[in-house]
Amino acid sequence: MRVTLLGTGAADGWPNAFCRCGSCDDARRRGDHRAQTAALVDDALLLDLGADAMGAAVRHGVSLAAVRHVLVTHAHADHLAPSALLYRSWIAGVGDLELIGPADALDACRPWLGPDDPVRFRAVEAGDRVFVGGYEVRVLPARHRVFRDGDAVLYDLTGPGGHRLLWATDTGPWPPAWFDAVAGTAYDAVFLEETFGDREGLSDGHLGLSRFGRMVGKMRGVGAVVDGTDVVAVHLGHHNPPLGELRRRLAEYGARPGHDGEVLEMGRPSPRRVFVTGGARSGKSRYAEGLFAGAEDVVYAAAGGPREDDPDWARRVDEHRMRRPASWTTVEDTDVAGVLRTAGRPVLVDCLGTWLAARIDHHDAWETGDLAAVRADVDDLVDAWRTCGVPVVAVSNEVGSGIVPDTASGRLFRDELGRLNARVAEASDEVVLMVAGQPLTIR
Repeated sequence: MRVTLLGTGAADGWPNAFCRCGSCDDARRRGDHRAQTAALVDDALLLDLGADAMGAAVRHGVSLAAVRHVLVTHAHADHLAPSALLYRSWIAGVGDLELIGPADALDACRPWLGPDDPVRFRAVEAGDRVFVGGYEVRVLPARHRVFRDGDAVLYDLTGPGGHRLLWATDTGPWPPAWFDAVAGTAYDAVFLEETFGDREGLSDGHLGLSRFGRMVGKMRGVGAVVDGTDVVAVHLGHHNPPLGELRRRLAEYGARPGHDGEVLEMGRPSPRRVFVTGGARSGKSRYAEGLFAGAEDVVYAAAGGPREDDPDWARRVDEHRMRRPASWTTVEDTDVAGVLRTAGRPVLVDCLGTWLAARIDHHDAWETGDLAAVRADVDDLVDAWRTCGVPVVAVSNEVGSGIVPDTASGRLFRDELGRLNARVAEASDEVVLMVAGQPLTIR
């Protein structure tokens, strides 16, 4: 079962277009613009159809033409935009569509249909069990409402291969009795809303960080969340802390923030992530390239980006390029996180040292010593590395074993690269240290 997250944001997205809070400013600076939460399953089934869903699909390079079923949680506009049915009807031959959801939500859709539109409705409520195409759907209660109790639901979805997910947005904290419905489910993935960060008092119909943590803990207690469950926070809003802090706090609950455009392949082993580090001329790049020996379709991410008017750098780049197969694609881009998140084929990143130097340059941090923006970029890179959906190898420099640099900038670089290397190594499946051309497997 393949799940594409079309959006992971709250009703107002993140950042909020009208807001200048620190969380929104941080998201703008990083270019992390989250659409309203929705997901596409196996190209055939939509989980919610809010106002942002169509545009998000286009931005992430997926088509909704093959969608035959939509599971609607409730009638709030960020989860249901009935006008989408009108726009769909303008496309000839697009096929039948079934909308499943609370009766009130379906009633909101009826005025947008023509008499001959091939759309049918199936009203459900908490406690129902239905079969939708090749999927089994259990309808669960939500502590959320539009106009009345019961007009919002959650979905427990089992795919044709037996893989299972929980789509749990929007909801406030569950009462204890509700957890009986998910006891022993051992979900492959749980997509759980986390709207309000530390401002949980704003609504009983949503979760903040502490309520999210308690929900996850109770799900673990009944066997709904197990060691192999990917717990993904969605419906994220600007009342949360900036992404780096949010990531750290969710990790305390064994969870992580979702990302727009992220693809989860349930039932497949996690891609292999190999981190190769070593001193200058230790053979680390050659070793890393050898890990993809025989692969014809690899993206080589030159992480420092292009350098103008540097003949020595150009010579080194040419030497590396001549070693690699002509079929490999070279990308000179410091947006390594973006390359990893959009990758559809194996990636070799070379190297993190030049990437870090480029990010320090970009943020003018050599002189100011203000590393907040650089460290946010590091947070983003490490998250993209950990969640990358293809095999990936990264090369870095080991610069902390020699003498203490005699300049402030040298010491700054040494310390920040050491921290970066440690974090990437921690998120890797294998760590290799190159010494005099010889690989030493650390893990």
